[in-house]
Amino acid sequence: MRKFLVVLDDSRECLNAMRFAAMRAANTGGGVEILSVIPPDEFNHWIGVGEVMREEARERIHAHFEVFAKWMRDRQGIEPELVIREGEAVPEIIAQIEADPEIGVLVLGAGDDRKGPGPLVTQLSRSSGSLPVPITIVPGDLSKEKLEAIT
Repeated sequence: MRKFLVVLDDSRECLNAMRFAAMRAANTGGGVEILSVIPPDEFNHWIGVGEVMREEARERIHAHFEVFAKWMRDRQGIEPELVIREGEAVPEIIAQIEADPEIGVLVLGAGDDRKGPGPLVTQLSRSSGSLPVPITIVPGDLSKEKLEAIT
């Protein structure tokens, strides 16, 4: 089964990327894999404190994931998978794509403000020619209706 890999982070544009991935998966018989990357700088503390912070980060990710997973199950009939990795976002995204041969498309949300599309879109589009899968970039300001029409 072909999977759409979508990145779960704290960005606003993440929402449209999740919607797009779920709708495309539902319409094409695919699956959704949701990747969340915990940056290493969150744990540069004493060992005990770092472990507590790591566990709190995982709990936040699971809670955030459950909101999207419930919507995907209820509205699209998709049961998403969650993968949590630790490290720098771009290398971890690429490592996950290489680790899972069923991933067929990377779905990213693009910011719609003056700061640009966001760091992941910027960094990954620079190396898009050498990525093992295509990237779909979903504009952050697309309406639900427009997303439904194009998926």
